[in-house]
Amino acid sequence: MNKAELIDAIASKAKIAKTEAKKALDATVEAIGNDLKKGNKVVLIGFGTFSVKKRNARNGRNPQTGKPMKIAAKKVAHFKPGAALAKKVK
Repeated sequence: MNKAELIDAIASKAKIAKTEAKKALDATVEAIGNDLKKGNKVVLIGFGTFSVKKRNARNGRNPQTGKPMKIAAKKVAHFKPGAALAKKVK
């Protein structure tokens, strides 16, 4: 499912216009992103938890040249599905 299909599904389920569904989805994604940027967790009971994890610096290889290189430490977004979502997927 891509973003356009998700917007269609939201509009259909909520019985709202696609433009309103797009605004709601964009606002949700922005709010989650802003909170993660601050280092906070976003917990949606029954769906899952969005959090920020630190990835340590490590050694790697340049895929084009094969030469060793240092990969810097960075923060990455992480999602852990909630029990209800995990049960649905099974």
